[in-house]
Order: sequence, then C-alpha cells, then structure tokens
Amino acid sequence: MIEFFFDCSSPWTYLAFHNIQPIAKQYNVPITWRPVLVGGIFNAVNPSVYNSRNDPVPAKQRYGKKDLQDWARSAGLKIKMPPTIFPVNAVKSMRGCILLDKEGKLLPFATACFEAYWSDDQDISKDEVLAKICQRVGVDPQKFLAGIAEQPIKDQLKANTDEVIARGGYGSPTMFVDKTDMYFGNDRLPLLREALERKLGLRS
Repeated sequence: MIEFFFDCSSPWTYLAFHNIQPIAKQYNVPITWRPVLVGGIFNAVNPSVYNSRNDPVPAKQRYGKKDLQDWARSAGLKIKMPPTIFPVNAVKSMRGCILLDKEGKLLPFATACFEAYWSDDQDISKDEVLAKICQRVGVDPQKFLAGIAEQPIKDQLKANTDEVIARGGYGSPTMFVDKTDMYFGNDRLPLLREALERKLGLRS
C-alpha cells in the first residue's frame, strides 16, 4: 500500500524513513522500499536544488538547521550535517539497498547507511565504509561489492529513478499510497497517515 522512494544522502529522508515505519506497523500495511538516485532526479526535473545550495538565503539556511534538529529530537535521532562530506555520492549504497532487498536485509543496511553518514560523518561512497556496514548487518563485504557492480543492479536503480520522475516525483523521499496518491517529505507524514485511514475506512 505504501511505496517509499528514497536516497540515503538526504537528512529529511532519514527522518521519514525512520518515522514511516511505526505508521505502517500501526495500520498493518506493507512498505515497498524503492531506492533511487536523488542526484538523477535533480538533474532531470529539479535543478533549483543546486542553485539554492550555491546561493543560499541566510535566514532560511539558519532556520533550516534549527528545523532539522527539532525534527531529529522529535524522532529520537542523532542527525548532524556532515562537516567534511556533503553532498555524498550514495550510488553504491543505493545499489546495495536493491541488492540486499532480495535477501531481506534492505532495512538494516539502509538504516546503518543513514546512521553512518548522518550521525558519524562516514563517507558512504567509499568501499571500506560500506564493507564495515556490511559486517555490522551480517553481509559478506566481498560478495556485496561484487553484487553492486552487476549491471542488473545498476539498471534497477536507474529504472526506479526514472519511474519516480515519470510519476511526478522531484526529490527524496517521495511516497505513494496505492500507486497514485503522492506525498513528498517527512513533514507530509501526517497527511499520509490520514490517507491510509481513509483507504482503510477509518475516516471519511
């Protein structure tokens, strides 16, 4: 019932990734996790993101930092802007999510990637960092690194990215309820909750 298109390079996605799980559990509805490459989305349909990074509005930037910490506190997460690596190239970690979804390990792997980057300032584009994450979640690092280099995995990540663009997405996280009802961003989760309740006949 819920599709969650995501890239681990976004702190707001980390929040939504964490916050949507108890909502789905409460209503006993499945989440289909759809890894994407958010840079590909920005390049195709939302290049204004790059402009805002290069020429930020100081007041908006200051408030954005406070807003992120308010949300992180509410979620019980430790999130800090990486002082050395931002933005990060998350292509290998997102390919890893696709690879490990088949083994039922997408969730712990993606969680560990979010934590490594957004809490511990680890560069998740590096093989050695991903190898440590694999060990942490019980995945063979060599098998993992070989797997994410396979063409079908690369193709699936591109297909997911192209699909969310075609369906109206312009960033991460992009969420759908029953294929057509789209919600963007962590702060839209209350609306997504209401949509679930309507679908389940719990509200009119």
